[in-house]
Amino acid sequence: MSSHHQILVIGGGTAGIMVASQLIKQKKAKDVAVIEPSDTHYYQPAWTLVGAGAYDFDKTARPMSSVMPKEATWIKDKATGFDPENNIVQTAASGDISYDYLVVVPGLAYDYSLVPGLGEAMDKGVVCSNYTDPNHTWDVIKNFKGGTALFTQPTTPIKCGGAPQKIMYLAESHFRKSGVRDKTDVVFATSGTVIFGVKEVAKTLMEVVDRKDINLRFYHKLVAVDADKKIAWYELGKDITAGGCVVMAGEDDDRLLDDSFQYNYKDVKVTVDGNRYGIHYDMLHTAPPSVAPKFVKDSILVNEAGWLDVDHKTMQHNTYPNIFGLGDVAALPTAKTGAAIRKQVPIVVDNIDKLIKTNSMGSKVYNGYSSCPLVTDYGKMVLAEFDYNNNFTPDPKLKQMLVFDSSKEHWRLWMLKKYGLPYLYWNKMMKGQDV
Repeated sequence: MSSHHQILVIGGGTAGIMVASQLIKQKKAKDVAVIEPSDTHYYQPAWTLVGAGAYDFDKTARPMSSVMPKEATWIKDKATGFDPENNIVQTAASGDISYDYLVVVPGLAYDYSLVPGLGEAMDKGVVCSNYTDPNHTWDVIKNFKGGTALFTQPTTPIKCGGAPQKIMYLAESHFRKSGVRDKTDVVFATSGTVIFGVKEVAKTLMEVVDRKDINLRFYHKLVAVDADKKIAWYELGKDITAGGCVVMAGEDDDRLLDDSFQYNYKDVKVTVDGNRYGIHYDMLHTAPPSVAPKFVKDSILVNEAGWLDVDHKTMQHNTYPNIFGLGDVAALPTAKTGAAIRKQVPIVVDNIDKLIKTNSMGSKVYNGYSSCPLVTDYGKMVLAEFDYNNNFTPDPKLKQMLVFDSSKEHWRLWMLKKYGLPYLYWNKMMKGQDV
């Protein structure tokens, strides 16, 4: 196997396979190699539905060999480090591999040390996460007998920032169907100040929250989990008011600006310990604290926050012009979603192709587009599409589906989520076609 490739891609996830496929199929690149150790490729966006019993987990997995472009060289190994001055990537077993152009797309990693106790509790008993084991999430939800159902998330960037609340909406619906809703408090605790950053979508989600009688807790920073006592510990961004209520406040929701608007905890048990605030739970769903993979975070390629330091419009590295990064590992101020990758890949592919052929960058730029399919119930979904400035930017093609306002719940959007998007993913995106 050659130890040099014209284009070297680190990562065989959504971004890596799309980049390699488009370079080969669209730009006729002849020497593309992908470093990826895994045997299986997962369509993770469907894990929300798996966790709610609405999708078969096995259908989210396919052999890596089935999505890896046949014309690409698959280096089944782990990248371990970089020597960008000499255009070299170090690997665990294959030695040093050199490149003319490098695309860094290894996704992200989980760092449980950021929330002590969570790592030991995760995917055991009543603690679950769609990010790690959606089958266990479904077991927890369907076996839930009542009490406090706590849905929360860490303060780090995570894949699809809306995912922790999607499963909450579906779980609440299942609790109604299973007859335990009247003895259940559904709590959503987040460090954010609003339910969602796009105003049009936030308005709809607040209506969903009201309809489902969900107890919102903003300014809650998850700092620890005590699995034995079933307590999630938080530090609060705002003072606790008299009577044990936390005043809700958010710049983008007029109702939340009113100090009189408060959610009481009802029957939820709360323990105060110094500056920490413990919510007792009978089930807990959360996303793992997320960081760049260690070999990236420990390299000179990252910014101060530890994410790959790339230009927000071109995804070219800010120091090394023959290195590009996109997807979850990139320091891009937008949501980390497959939909964002769908828009980022063609720009990176065009830039690399132009650099190879003309030694100049292409003219395409990325505007920060991302999308979050927010499932709000079985058979209902809102589609939040937005740019760097959180402008609501719905795809005009949605009108062809007879969806004229995707900020509202619609059954056709649920069908898109469950059937349309997986089809497009496996049959178009993974095959190097623009979608």
